[in-house]
Amino acid sequence: MAELERPERLQIMLSADELQALENWRFERRMPSRAAAVRELLRRGLASEGFLKAPQGSKSQDFGVVNGSDGDGSAPHASQGDPGER
Repeated sequence: MAELERPERLQIMLSADELQALENWRFERRMPSRAAAVRELLRRGLASEGFLKAPQGSKSQDFGVVNGSDGDGSAPHASQGDPGER
């Protein structure tokens, strides 16, 4: 049996709105799979600058992806800093 290129698995739970946002992004960019789209978004996010650290005591539910799901995409207690930094 061939060794997998990506042997690690990551499971993530998304709301219906978050999944739809991912699917829309994926199809607009003709990404071959959800996994490829998520890897590309992770690559872009890890390369970005200007974001603050999550405040102590933050919970996973504080970090939604789209408005109307689990939040607005940011920790509600975090200072957002200068909008030009994002």
